[in-house]
Amino acid sequence: MKKKNLVTRRTAIITGVSSLGALLLNGCSKTSPPTYGNILRMGDVFTYNAQRALLPGQSLVKEYNHGDISSFPATGTTNPGDSASPYFSQDYAGFQNNAFANWRLKIEGSVSKPGYYSLADLHRFPSKTQITRHTCEEGWTAIAEWTGVQLSRVLQAAGIKQSARFVNFYAFDEYMESVDMLDAFHPQTILAYGMNGRNLPLQHGAPLRVRIEKQIGYKSVKYLQRIVVTDEFVDNGYGKGFGGWSWYNGI
Repeated sequence: MKKKNLVTRRTAIITGVSSLGALLLNGCSKTSPPTYGNILRMGDVFTYNAQRALLPGQSLVKEYNHGDISSFPATGTTNPGDSASPYFSQDYAGFQNNAFANWRLKIEGSVSKPGYYSLADLHRFPSKTQITRHTCEEGWTAIAEWTGVQLSRVLQAAGIKQSARFVNFYAFDEYMESVDMLDAFHPQTILAYGMNGRNLPLQHGAPLRVRIEKQIGYKSVKYLQRIVVTDEFVDNGYGKGFGGWSWYNGI
């Protein structure tokens, strides 16, 4: 009897894994990025679909207390307005020289009301403050307080269309990343204009960066210039962002 139960249980597990495998291999054609037959990208998509299938989509990351705030290294581009920077942006330098008073975030693509948002416009939305851990792909972590507006509120104000599947972030330093709608509408995904009780520092992405708390740090793009909502996956030319990192790296 025990042997029969064991076989039945084992059969159920195998059947379940097989069903999950079929789901993951088939993927969600409208939300999974293409693999182009690349074995590494197939692994990325497998990880993406596995997490989407097994984990609650809107589960929250841990939030901390002020006493937990730590030092926060500035990595990557630290000032695209510096003419000596390999990613120098004349436009950014002009905004920086004017204390970002004339800076605007452009939102376009699969939205019914494309337009531009100033910092003052973003401050008119209800603000959200959260103290979270940043996990860097380089192996370090840091805890900081971030203040901003939930990305979902801004996308809704822009009239995001039902056909939309991805949100693409473009920075002044030529960096680009994207997320699916589940991460875009996560309650802890914010457009941050403040850090540790002050305006967002230059080296951490002033005047605005995105914080995608459910993914590794490189997805939280600094120096935001525009957001493009798309119905299909947009390859950024690297296939995986700067440095060859995976498109999806949920935590």
